[in-house]
Amino acid sequence: MSLRSVPQALHPVPRALDHLAGEWRVERTVRDLTDGSEGRFTGTTLFSPLPAPEAAGLLHHESGTFTWRGTARPAERTLRFLPGEAAGAVRVEFADGRFFHDLDLRTGRWTTEHPCVRDLYRGEFEVLDADHWRTRWRVGGPAKDLLLVTEYHRPDRAGGSSGRRAR
Repeated sequence: MSLRSVPQALHPVPRALDHLAGEWRVERTVRDLTDGSEGRFTGTTLFSPLPAPEAAGLLHHESGTFTWRGTARPAERTLRFLPGEAAGAVRVEFADGRFFHDLDLRTGRWTTEHPCVRDLYRGEFEVLDADHWRTRWRVGGPAKDLLLVTEYHRPDRAGGSSGRRAR
């Protein structure tokens, strides 16, 4: 089952770690499909080199504000993006090293699943161009019935910094 509503041209990414490196602006909507409640996260995600001794991979740190039912709170999370089994692909782990999901953007699109206790997270990733990508997570099970849609945009290049690492 596809989570997409409108087909769009995709941007293939031969090496996901190189593409993701740097700073991204983030806007996420979280919709509770049970009661129709909707929340919003706005902030930034920084993909920076992992600290030594982990030479390969990126540390993903997201921080911002999550507003749910009129209450705004600070929110953050950290993930690890490591080289995957296939060339150019990624292994995504939680900060504590537990496996989250694989990610392969070589076609510009990837679908994956992550079981979490009794709920199932079904994810779809789309790269729309060099500076814009999107994720959709449909979460279903006895504890949750959610749709999370996240838009990632590089900071305005006209502003002087794209957030990308120098090559």
